[in-house]
Amino acid sequence: MVRIGYTMMTEQAGPRELVSHVVRAENAGFDFSVISDHSFPWLESQGHASYAWSVLGAAAQATSRIPLMTYVTCPTFRYHPAVVAQKAATMQILSQGRFRLGLGSGENLNEHIVGAGWPAAHVRLEMLEEAVGIIHSLFAGGYVSHHGAHFDVENARLWDLPDDPPPIGIAVSGDRSCEIAGRYGDLLIATEPKQELLTAFGAYGGAGKPRIGQVPVCYDPDRDAAVARAHDQFRWSLAGWKVNAELPGPAAFEQAAQHTRPDDVDAAVACGDDVDAFVAAVRPYAEAGFTEVALIQIGGEHQTPFLEWAETKLLPALRDL
Repeated sequence: MVRIGYTMMTEQAGPRELVSHVVRAENAGFDFSVISDHSFPWLESQGHASYAWSVLGAAAQATSRIPLMTYVTCPTFRYHPAVVAQKAATMQILSQGRFRLGLGSGENLNEHIVGAGWPAAHVRLEMLEEAVGIIHSLFAGGYVSHHGAHFDVENARLWDLPDDPPPIGIAVSGDRSCEIAGRYGDLLIATEPKQELLTAFGAYGGAGKPRIGQVPVCYDPDRDAAVARAHDQFRWSLAGWKVNAELPGPAAFEQAAQHTRPDDVDAAVACGDDVDAFVAAVRPYAEAGFTEVALIQIGGEHQTPFLEWAETKLLPALRDL
């Protein structure tokens, strides 16, 4: 059975609302939760970008059962990997073992703010691999010094370590990232149901490890309203990550998506209140071999009706996958 998760989208709701949403998701019976870690929304119409790690700390105290996870944090530009290791270790303690650290090579949208430039994808992956190694070393305990191609660590130590370090997930989109995930990760993260990603992950050492996907949906009893909202806030997603990782801000996403029609979004995103359509959106991940799928409900002010509907209608149907 595929485990079904709930996404706290920091781009579309404020921090207090995000915490209340994940509390409701826990009560609705979602199996896990994830949170985006952004400094900008993709589009100005989304209107938010709170600090994910503060929200996670509050969520850890407001909930008692539901697992928490970054989806994903970039440990190479805005955050030094030694700082990410400290944050993750603290979250694992606060959540009493419910935290997983999802990592990725980042997006220009969020990482440009520190003025470090935006190198080519192969360099970003080199940085990610080195960063994950540093985080693993700090999770192991003791003092760590490291002088590598991209990062320096001088006599660092995590003074508050959980009994079990948080599992590390690596976001993948191609063979090189699958290699890093298979070698260093405890689980795979992907946003497309591509069987070849799972095959490569397994070949590089990830066989038998969890594989987590993510699916945007837009619940609304008024289907036309759902399509309009999905187009307004999520039309950027149709360009794909090879494009989206390079764009520097909401204005660029607006321009890139200017010719995306509501019908295009309707064809790509399950909209309305037809349970079968939502199940069909998740099914490709189950058939590809993903073990977990996190749902994104589009529209920050529309989370509560979605969660109520999911509890009574959607989750029972998804349990059959």
